[in-house]
Amino acid sequence: MERMLRRCQVSGISGHTIRQMIRFKYRRHYARCMRELRKYGIRPAKSIKGERIICCNIDSRQLQRFRSLMAHPHIKYVEPDFVIKAHMLPSPSRGGGLAGSRTKPGMPVTLQRSQIHNTPGGKRSGSRSPRTGKSLPLLFKRIVRRQPGGKAAAAQSCPAGVTWNVCRVQAPEVWPRTRGGSIPIAIIDTGIANHPDLYIAGGINTINGSSYRDDNGHGTHVAGIASALGTSGLIPGVAPRAKLYAVKALNANGEGFISNIVEGIDWCIRKGVRVINLSLGLQGASSTALRDAVKRARSKGIIVVSSAGNSGAGSGGIDEPASYPETLAVAASTRDNQIASFSSRGSGIDVTAPGTAIRSTSPGGGYQTMEGTSMASPHVAGGAALLLSQDPRLTPSQVAQRLRASAQRLSGYSSASQGSGLLQIADALSLRSSRVRARRTARISCRCTLSKRGKRSKQRKKR
Repeated sequence: MERMLRRCQVSGISGHTIRQMIRFKYRRHYARCMRELRKYGIRPAKSIKGERIICCNIDSRQLQRFRSLMAHPHIKYVEPDFVIKAHMLPSPSRGGGLAGSRTKPGMPVTLQRSQIHNTPGGKRSGSRSPRTGKSLPLLFKRIVRRQPGGKAAAAQSCPAGVTWNVCRVQAPEVWPRTRGGSIPIAIIDTGIANHPDLYIAGGINTINGSSYRDDNGHGTHVAGIASALGTSGLIPGVAPRAKLYAVKALNANGEGFISNIVEGIDWCIRKGVRVINLSLGLQGASSTALRDAVKRARSKGIIVVSSAGNSGAGSGGIDEPASYPETLAVAASTRDNQIASFSSRGSGIDVTAPGTAIRSTSPGGGYQTMEGTSMASPHVAGGAALLLSQDPRLTPSQVAQRLRASAQRLSGYSSASQGSGLLQIADALSLRSSRVRARRTARISCRCTLSKRGKRSKQRKKR
């Protein structure tokens, strides 16, 4: 086996180079192979001890000989080291942006003063940060829940300085009891940049071992949704006191190898992380190595949250790893409590969270507005941290059960679009683990001020 690896592996990168992963059945065989390769001065592209994986750059002309390793009794499997991508939207999307404007997904949005102050009676719903001097986001003043009969139930104010999406998932209702209690959340993404609204407890770069700082913006935005501090007038995330870890596994283009993600998950297991957020997907491919890593994390008590994908109603299914039973798969909703047009549909979705017009942290110390199921997923990761901070003994299955049972059904959508419904963290926190009540089917609506062009039609088409 070691001789075959020596013959097939190449040291440089050329047009014939492909990347393959080998997983061993037992750790002793993995260790023996590593010793043998070191003896001949051969260094694999990546080795992951916890997963017993060696990743090699192979000459594609030797692929058939290399794949004969699958018949070796010490090898569990051999598979390509696929490229995985962040769930970033490539083009503008209508219907999810700011009132009277269009939001280009993945790009910064500058709010005009008229948009920030556009509230009933001319009252201000935005303010300026004393630290940065930048405008805080447009806020909804009230969230109104309606029962099936149409009568308004309890209405609740959104605190000043808190974004609409964080209020929509009930996070501020939980903060008097807990804000995350130092529960470790790992963002496996493009890294996290330095930002006055983020405290990074540590991290790792699984691409090349250098800095875990963000050179794309996606990971920083996701991190802010999950756990921005919200101090000194800045914008809070869902779990402001959770312990944030940066795992840079995707490059400046938002792409990375499966082995980078697997190594990141292995690092999280060794670090004792309780929640992992994966706002990324394979987009049609399948990986046994990634599934095994997620299963191992789950067995260690880690809650793995993943975005469903941005392929829309015709997707035919949700992406891996969201499709794995071991993950909490998250769809995206709009400010109008509709399922976002870009949100992938299919079996396996657990819950829905806001994913359009989401304002959060960006590299350089500012904020930007982005959209995608990438933005929905960290709401759930932050919500899971809030639950764990109140009861650290909860298992991943119990957390998932509470989040699903307390979710609010969105009227007119099937489970293939929304799972159990819109995330409601305060309701999940009030559930007893011994007696989880049935999920509610109440329709949620939002009273908000829109421009004339942006007013909703009274008659909505049901999907």
